[in-house]
Amino acid sequence: MLIHVKTDTVQDKPDNTKLWLFLFAVYIIWGSTYLGMKIATEVVPPFLLSAFRFLAAGTILGLISRGSERQWPTKQQVGSAAFVGLMLIGIGNSCTALAVHYMPSGLVALIVAAIPVWFVGFDWAFFSKQRPTIMTFTGILVGLVGLFLLFNPFGADHQSRPYPLWPIAVLAGGCACWALGSLSVSKLSMPAPMTSAALQMLTGSVFCFIVSSVMEPGAWNTLAHLSTRTISAYLYLVFIGSLVGFTSYSWLTRNAPPGLLSTYAYVNPVVALFLGWAIGHENLTSQALMACGIVIGGVVLMTLGKRKG
Repeated sequence: MLIHVKTDTVQDKPDNTKLWLFLFAVYIIWGSTYLGMKIATEVVPPFLLSAFRFLAAGTILGLISRGSERQWPTKQQVGSAAFVGLMLIGIGNSCTALAVHYMPSGLVALIVAAIPVWFVGFDWAFFSKQRPTIMTFTGILVGLVGLFLLFNPFGADHQSRPYPLWPIAVLAGGCACWALGSLSVSKLSMPAPMTSAALQMLTGSVFCFIVSSVMEPGAWNTLAHLSTRTISAYLYLVFIGSLVGFTSYSWLTRNAPPGLLSTYAYVNPVVALFLGWAIGHENLTSQALMACGIVIGGVVLMTLGKRKG
């Protein structure tokens, strides 16, 4: 998942080498964070992991922003960033961490890829009031069919499925909060981009610490069992996933054509599925691969429909 920021006007002629380098970084980095969360939550519970991850990343980014942006936010801007951080980081991203703890990381990435459904619905109902195009509706239906084929609870093999389905409901709620928080940005007075992202991360971190203290008894005791594998995954999530990934995406929002930038939504799950299979030893049946292709096709249609609308 990404940190949503206000975008500036796209430059007329961005550096093509830099453009594709940053786009490739977003493709790979955000696609790989699902496996990173999967590995890290093998030892540390999801909410405590998210709390430490975004505490570190938010602190580092806040220090960087002080030296580069030099703009102190108003109380209203701090409140706005805190709300967005609660929705995106505190609920949205931590629900993803919870889901990958119980489910294959590649399949979680695929569900998250369908997040445009929430964007379309909330935007139509509460924000632009613009009716989605026929292509967008078609994409939504195709994506939902693909997800049903992937997780069909009535299928003959549902009893032998090695993971529970209840995290899907949690993940759906997290995706809904992510979409609502992202859409709210345009209506709120926000700080400068890096300061805003730092405040969002720190707010989300505080929320995750609170939730962990209530829902994850004994979570702090797991820190005594950290392995090199766990620490490596955590450091990757902080420095590569949160900091490098955000920096790349932030530059792209100001310099890349929106249609090109939106392609990360259907490249990330492909990367996550491949890494989950190659490194995480996650199995994918032929039916699952077919369903994945249908879901990604639906996301493509939703993206194209929104662009034309």
